[in-house]
Amino acid sequence: MATENMARHFEQAQASRKGSTLALYALTLGAFAIGMTEFIIMGLLSEVATSLNVSIPMAGFLITGYALGVAIGAPIITMATHRMPRKALLLFLMILFIAGNALAALAPNYMVLMLARILAALTHGSFFGVGSVIAAELVPKEKRAGAIAIMFTGLTLANILGVPIGTFLGQAYGWRSTFWAITIIGIIALIGIVMLVPKVANAASSLRQELGVLKRPAVHIALLMTVFGFGGVFTAFTYISPILVDITGFSPSSVSYILVLFGVGITIGNIYGGKLADRKLFPSLLGILVALALILAVFSFTDQNKLLTLITVFILGIAAFGTVPGLQLHMLNTAKEAPTLASTLNIAAFNLGNALGAYIGGVVIDFNFAGGLTAVPWVASLVTVIGILFTIWGAQHQKRLS
Repeated sequence: MATENMARHFEQAQASRKGSTLALYALTLGAFAIGMTEFIIMGLLSEVATSLNVSIPMAGFLITGYALGVAIGAPIITMATHRMPRKALLLFLMILFIAGNALAALAPNYMVLMLARILAALTHGSFFGVGSVIAAELVPKEKRAGAIAIMFTGLTLANILGVPIGTFLGQAYGWRSTFWAITIIGIIALIGIVMLVPKVANAASSLRQELGVLKRPAVHIALLMTVFGFGGVFTAFTYISPILVDITGFSPSSVSYILVLFGVGITIGNIYGGKLADRKLFPSLLGILVALALILAVFSFTDQNKLLTLITVFILGIAAFGTVPGLQLHMLNTAKEAPTLASTLNIAAFNLGNALGAYIGGVVIDFNFAGGLTAVPWVASLVTVIGILFTIWGAQHQKRLS
């Protein structure tokens, strides 16, 4: 009898683990679709500009509009939907995302395409925010960062596979075909979430409770850790193409292949960063940030040599996304009473870091500071150092509270 009970419990545990894995894959597919939407315009700027009769810079504002939609929309959407059960919220976000991409595919002019991009962007921060919470609740406590990392793998795979395939599709059959493809992927992800993601505990019913965590210094420190810790990545990465072409001497056609190498690196970093964060959160996070600062500083020297540049770009990808699961898990730990809002705000903080980093790098180039473009990698390293200081502060603050 005891043996039968043990066998039954074992089978139930196996089924539960399999169900959790499939649910994570459904979330990962949703993340893949959203990541593809975010980055695809970069590969289709010329096609969109020509089709809609606008300039390349005007087409580039479609990227800016999306980023602003993420940063502004994330907290607004989360607060407006705070009473919804988390799975229902996730489904609502995917439906909104699908509608945004379908509208983009049908857009008759530039303004409608911009509105469609913003509509899709409104779902970005909240999806990754609530998705992180659900992913963490699907697995045992000691595997939460790893589960978050699995979901974020969809974002990294969007860079490696989604954008190149979407770009090829758009160039061969028109840019609208790419948005139809994303719409279809979104529908498949929606079906997967309906069928595979279990119902989890509702979000906090009190908006005051959700907003109350924002009064905590620990939450502010965590957000600053994300803004500056990840901001250094985009200080350099935003200008990676001119660095590779004008400084290293690669041909423009080689850049896309090098970015795939970077994408492989961020996928590896995302997975192993999650595993390390599950073992020891702050020590691993500090170690990865220090490695990131060092590799950015070293890039100031290795960008003179093609082989060393390839090695540096690959390692930079590993270090860059190695920080993501730890930063997200730290925010979840810091604001346990309002994880959805806090997690979503942290996604907005990532995007704010991206925008801040791009701005800092642009100022360095525009004002020809310390050599202009050649100075961007080590300035990016300094931005990451600020993130390291905030992380040390966060660790000390947490130690005092415990």
